[in-house]
Amino acid sequence: MYISVLRRISILMISLLLSSFWVNAIARKSMDKVIDEAFKNAAIQYAGLTDQISSTPGLLPHSILPDGTLHRVKPSSWVSGFFPGSLWYIYEYTGNDAVRKDAERFTSYLKSQKNNNMTHDIGFMLYCSYGNKWRLCGKDKETEDILLSGARALASRFNAKVGCTQSWDTGKCGWSFPVIIDNMMNLELLMWAYKESGDISFRDIAVKHADTTLKNHFRKDYSSYHVVSYNPETGDIEIKQTHQGYSNESSWARGQAWGLYGYTMMYRETKNEAYLNLARNIASFIIHHKNMPKDKIPYWDFDAPNIPHAYRDVSAGAIICSALIELSNYVKKDEADEYLAVAETQLRALSSPAYTAKIGTNKNFILKHSVGYLPGNREIDVPLSYADYYYLEAMLRFKNKVLKK
Repeated sequence: MYISVLRRISILMISLLLSSFWVNAIARKSMDKVIDEAFKNAAIQYAGLTDQISSTPGLLPHSILPDGTLHRVKPSSWVSGFFPGSLWYIYEYTGNDAVRKDAERFTSYLKSQKNNNMTHDIGFMLYCSYGNKWRLCGKDKETEDILLSGARALASRFNAKVGCTQSWDTGKCGWSFPVIIDNMMNLELLMWAYKESGDISFRDIAVKHADTTLKNHFRKDYSSYHVVSYNPETGDIEIKQTHQGYSNESSWARGQAWGLYGYTMMYRETKNEAYLNLARNIASFIIHHKNMPKDKIPYWDFDAPNIPHAYRDVSAGAIICSALIELSNYVKKDEADEYLAVAETQLRALSSPAYTAKIGTNKNFILKHSVGYLPGNREIDVPLSYADYYYLEAMLRFKNKVLKK
């Protein structure tokens, strides 16, 4: 097993050593061309991925298992909304009606989750799928009902004593009421529900959760813990941990990405300057970190002990990229220019052969080299559905922000 791990790391290092060559080569292309070629590639890959899962109705693709087979998940999985969401983004760019029909078909798998109050990830599940359908296809009663029902299910997990919605229903690791930084992403569904229904309780819950997380999740350098567990009876903090990172005090890359994206989104929805300031400080922490590679695709943890031989996490890079592009809308020109320059570097890197799979390989996922849960020995150096989702989102945002001026 040890030799196998070394071999995997060696192969990864060779691939990443070539990345500077490919990034330099792709730098000669216009971003219009980079994005157009990337979406053409994505459309072909996802057509192949759609074909792969046609024999397993009800299941959705997520990653590749250690034995090389496609990892499919049930609609109740937290990652279930990303595949249909990616199809919606491909449809948005291409206008291909066949892709729209696939997006509608796979989105419909999530309908069964509209009343699922056993997970905080109902935002990921429904807003990435039905939320994009609502945005691109116009308002319809069924979609509205599904999204509002999902928002009510999420709101039911709110604890006023704690000031947060509960993340995991588990007592392991000594947690009584765990709240993870990822949960910031699910607040977008609550803010949508507030705007569409006029029910201010959705907004109040989202804002209180964001305020509590701002107060308790972040360190002085604006890095964040992954998990903060509270006493549900008193609201007191019991534990602070970085469960999926290298150590409790390390900066798990995807956790930093979730925080950046979540507070950027919450500033958009509320115009609360505290959220904007936090997002700017998180961005500065990430961009200027001593261990951020030149291509701006981070290692899986900024404090991983074997840097520069540590695994990269493309999913974190894609989330950061998408967030930086949005954040550039809310800051002065010098900051905006820095964010967009980093995002362009990331998009060019991600679109190169160093990170983009050849057509017909990678089980038809778009991107390679993500890390899901390294301490748990799961999803290490594999494609992940949410990496593809945020990559496609970032390219659309970059095109709409920079290339349509």
